[in-house]
Parts: sequence; structure tokens; C-alpha cells
Amino acid sequence: MRRTLAALFVVFASSLTALALESVPTGEYHARRVALSAQLNGGAALIFAADEAALDFDPYRQDEDFYYLTGWNEPGAALVIEAPAANNGKYREILFLPTRNLRLEKYTGIKLDAATPGATQRAGVDEVRPITELPAELDRITVGDSTHNLNPTAARLYAALDEPHTTAALDMLSASLGSHLPPAKDVRPLVMQLRMTKSPAELALLRKAGDASIATHRALFQAIKPGLSERSISGLIDYKLKENGCERPSYASIVGSGPNSTTLHYSANSRTMQDGDLVVIDAAGEYSMYASDITRTYPVNGHFTPRQREIYDIVLGAQNAARKAFVAGKSYMGGTLMRERNDPHNLDKVAFDYINSHGKDLHGEPLGKYFIHGLGHSVGIGVHDPYDYSKPFLPGSVFTIEPGIYIPEEGIGVRIEDVVYVDANGKLIDFQDSLPHTADEVETAMKPVH
Repeated sequence: MRRTLAALFVVFASSLTALALESVPTGEYHARRVALSAQLNGGAALIFAADEAALDFDPYRQDEDFYYLTGWNEPGAALVIEAPAANNGKYREILFLPTRNLRLEKYTGIKLDAATPGATQRAGVDEVRPITELPAELDRITVGDSTHNLNPTAARLYAALDEPHTTAALDMLSASLGSHLPPAKDVRPLVMQLRMTKSPAELALLRKAGDASIATHRALFQAIKPGLSERSISGLIDYKLKENGCERPSYASIVGSGPNSTTLHYSANSRTMQDGDLVVIDAAGEYSMYASDITRTYPVNGHFTPRQREIYDIVLGAQNAARKAFVAGKSYMGGTLMRERNDPHNLDKVAFDYINSHGKDLHGEPLGKYFIHGLGHSVGIGVHDPYDYSKPFLPGSVFTIEPGIYIPEEGIGVRIEDVVYVDANGKLIDFQDSLPHTADEVETAMKPVH
């Protein structure tokens, strides 16, 4: 009987491994939790996993902060982190797991719970307990009196506020305790400070997301042609991303041709591409929860017109100007509202000024007014990863540089977007350096292969 149970556990464990995402080292997750505990002001953090998706609809994706702190990719869990001051001078972390539902697992696959042999080791957390024990644990943290006032040494409770799954879980816990939990502070700004700097292990996963996305764009070189629908290209993107190891696209792919190239977040992908069109393709994949974000602009027939090439070169020039101006520890992105701020370290201003001083529209006006979005954003577990944009980019920062010009009157939209990171020496490194950038490189890549 013992041999049979042991064999079953080996099968169970191997099935979980086969489904597992590639991950940073277990110790790195632990270090993140300890680092968060130091920011809790002597309090405790309560973070919930994302709810399970409805059957046969959306695939499951873990809450980003929960995944960042645990690497756990199953629903129904909760994580409690206590600063030493909240637990008699000792740091404490507990992962609460739901009880396995063997009937539901026939639909959703095998899960792990607190009763599973080796659960603590597999989860990589100091303690693993049943989710049914969470109310009592919160009762202990909040001293267990009728008003649930926090112990003075546990200064406050932190949770991911305004997240629907968090709000619902807190309401249920309050009901089970027979009173309201104390007002919680938002834990997300604290986690954001940790997520802003990527570790070498995270950079490796981001590189793999970028490589898979590059391979996908390369598959488009020979696929794009007049008479083909935008939707067929969108379908090819989804296929190629998964073929190259991504679990999903990082976001809904944008394939906007002709007049649709001037709509920033065009999503219908319903037009038939025409000879003479440009097509803006904003598409990338997510590899083991880490995102990429790439945009390229292609001439549908493989050749830019002189005007299309002019606009393309200006956009590329703006991207290169921002790269050249970058200084680690000083450069930042101010967004469209900050473009009046004359600061050589404001990369948005640098890119805008380049566009506004190169080329004209059909009425002889500068092109700056056609650059209508910010220059970029942070990238990580989220394609728009949380970042405090009042701070400059430091070693370990990962972000996009994506200038664009969109002229509806001419039916010309051009965006070029790359994900870059700042290495340990403060140098800016491009994850997409192997993907064509110049107009000549794009045309060469699109030449028919005989």
C-alpha cells in the first residue's frame, strides 16, 4: 500500500512539474517576501490569488503581485506575511490553500493542497495550511477582540485594495469573523517598489519572451501581402507565439492597416490589407508570466513609398534620440503632460522635440501634434508593469521606447516599439536588437524567398 501511495505521489508531482511555468529560483520568491515584510511598518500583509476562470471560458492567469511573491499559479490561495514586530519578533509567512475538489479536478486538472505530501517544499513557503484556517489566523493577528483592533505592535493590515477578488474575499472573512476587519492599507505600492527592479532571473525570462516574440514577427515578413485580412495575420501571431513557447499573447494583438494604422489601440482586425498600405503590428507574447511588447510598421507590398519612408525614418530617429539621451539614474519618462518641461533627462520631451523638428504635415505644420501618446512604460510580469514614474530608471529597470506618428489625413500611422533594460553598468540594452529596425532592413526582410 505504501508503495502504491508513493507511486501515486510521484505521478501527481510529475504532472504538476509538466504543467509548471519556468520560474525564478525559489529562494528569490522568499527574499521578495522578506523584503516586503520590512516595508509593513510592523504589520501584516494579506494577499489573495486570482479567482478561477469560469469553466470553458478564459484560461487562468494568476494575480500579478501574488505570483511575484510566491510563483504559485493556482486559484483560491491566500498569502499572509507578518513583519517580525507583528509576531513576537519573528518573521512569518503562511500560504493558505483550498481543499482539493476531486470532482472539479476532472474538469480543471489536479491541484495541490495543504494535505498533499511535501506541500511546503513544493510551494517553497515556510508554512502551508488549509484556507479554512485563515479566519482564525486573522483573528490572532487582530488580537481577537470584538472590534478586531490591531495589536499595537502590528501597526496595520495591508491588502491589495480595489481588486475585486480581494474585496470579495475580505467581505467573506469579515462575515466569518462576525465583525469587520480593521481598515486595510494598500499593499500594492509596496510591492511595486520591489517589482520596479528586475533580477537577473527575471531578465532571463523577459529575454525569452522577447525572443519568442521576435520569432513571431519574423514569421510575418513573408506572410504580409495585399489582399490578406488583418485577422489572418492576427491568427498567425497567436499561433506563432505559442509555437515558440509563450502561454498566451501579452495583450490583444493590433494589426492595423491603411487608415487603421492611425488608431492607437485598433482591435477589430477586420480590414483587408491593400497594396500601398502601411500596417502597424503591435504584438508580443508572455513567457512564464513575463511579457514582451513589440511594435513594427510594415509596408504591405514590401516597399515604402517616399512619404511613408520619410515618416518611418522620423519615428526611428526619435527612438534613437531617446536611446542616445538615456543616462541611468537620471533619465525618466514624463508622459504627454510633461512635454513642456525642458529637461534633457525627460525622454518624452527628447522624442517629441525630435519629431516636432523633423518633417511637416500636408499643411506645412510640425509633426509633434501627431505623436499623441507617451514614449513608453515599464514591462515585467505585466505588459504595463507598475512603476513610480516620478523616479528615474536604474539598473534593472525594463521599459519600452515607442514613439509614433499618426496622420489620419494621409492614412499613415507609424510606431516602432522595443523593450529595453538597464544593465548593471547603466547601459541601455535592447531585447529586440536582432529584429529589423531601419526601413531598408524591413524591406530586405520582406523580399520574397525563392
